[in-house]
Amino acid sequence: MVVGLLFFSVLAFGQEVYKWVDEKGTVHFSDDLGQVPEKYRNQIQKETPPKEPPPVQPISPPPMEPPKPMEPGKEAAPTSGPGQKDALGRGEEWWRAKAIEWNQKLKTAQRSYETTYNEWKAKEQELQASISKPDSFKRKLKAEIKDLEEKVKDWEKQMDEAKNMIENVLPKEARDYRANPDWLKIEEK
Repeated sequence: MVVGLLFFSVLAFGQEVYKWVDEKGTVHFSDDLGQVPEKYRNQIQKETPPKEPPPVQPISPPPMEPPKPMEPGKEAAPTSGPGQKDALGRGEEWWRAKAIEWNQKLKTAQRSYETTYNEWKAKEQELQASISKPDSFKRKLKAEIKDLEEKVKDWEKQMDEAKNMIENVLPKEARDYRANPDWLKIEEK
């Protein structure tokens, strides 16, 4: 980048620039022919500035910043009605899709938690009943129990995350972005 900027800044002042590649493949630039090593002078390329400056590329505007959270005690009126949008231009469909997504994640985590928990408890009962079984069998059961216990903990974390999103995060974001809180309500089927 630095070499490129140096190269173009020299071009801007209308000087000739000499370009060469050394034996390692490194590209070098200089505006002084005396700085080009003798063994590379036969391969130098002269670069001259263009007659007209290149067209300026438009700079895209910075991304929209989220609105500042409301001051305590001050509530913005949420938008409502057909075609209404939040502060970032997102409508009811966007917010409802987010609520549905997190509700589905919660239901999936709950079902998986229940299944895994039941498997875990069944394996513990099997271990207690295996008094006369070989030690290798008991070690295998203990490893399975430990694995199931970890899975139960993971499903608990996922349930907690989904509950937090549904009960706290999404409603707070809806308030911050001035979205209608009713957009987050899901009709049970």
